[in-house]
Amino acid sequence: MTIRVLLADDQTLVREAFAMLVESARDMEVVGQAGTGREAVELARDARADLVVMDIRMPDLDGIEATRLIAADEDLAGVKVLVLTTYDTDEHVVEALRAGASGFLLKDTRPAELLDAIRTVTAGDALLSPGPTARLIARFLCGPSATVAGSGPECLSEREREVLALVARGLNNTEIAEALGLSPLTAKTHVSRIMGKLGARDRAQLVVVAYESGTVIPGTM
Repeated sequence: MTIRVLLADDQTLVREAFAMLVESARDMEVVGQAGTGREAVELARDARADLVVMDIRMPDLDGIEATRLIAADEDLAGVKVLVLTTYDTDEHVVEALRAGASGFLLKDTRPAELLDAIRTVTAGDALLSPGPTARLIARFLCGPSATVAGSGPECLSEREREVLALVARGLNNTEIAEALGLSPLTAKTHVSRIMGKLGARDRAQLVVVAYESGTVIPGTM
């Protein structure tokens, strides 16, 4: 399957560089470029993109609100949003996750990592940039504004709470399995059940729930 990618950034040179990178991958194609958030929303509808690489700070309509509009549009239910943020400075990435982004990366990430991120998010997994930016989420993820609509973590079993905490640390299913002595399939099953119980759309929303509920304490990552 060819991944249809929409690039949204207000800097033309940045978009063109990303476009060259994406087009270099055999399993991807660029189906549009947007210079504003509003253009990104319109092109997501018109181009039927699978994934939008979204800058946060754009004119007219910023990336957060554009992400919120895309996530709320039933016709765009299959469109994923991968947010790019600057190094340890953009507090708004938290709001992007709440708005419906499936993950984020630092803008100075290596080219191969960006391509892998596009594949990961398109496949339905969340992707959270590790290190200082993960701690950034812990500092600013507070308040009763989570976007999930299901039950709280109190409905989870002890094992599911352990899995949720590891998801919040950015571990994938294989890493969770290794940490808890489970098979990868069992870890995946736990994650799916947790998402169902909490009404979470993807792993990124599980991270929001983990911090806002106190399952993971800010500063402990």
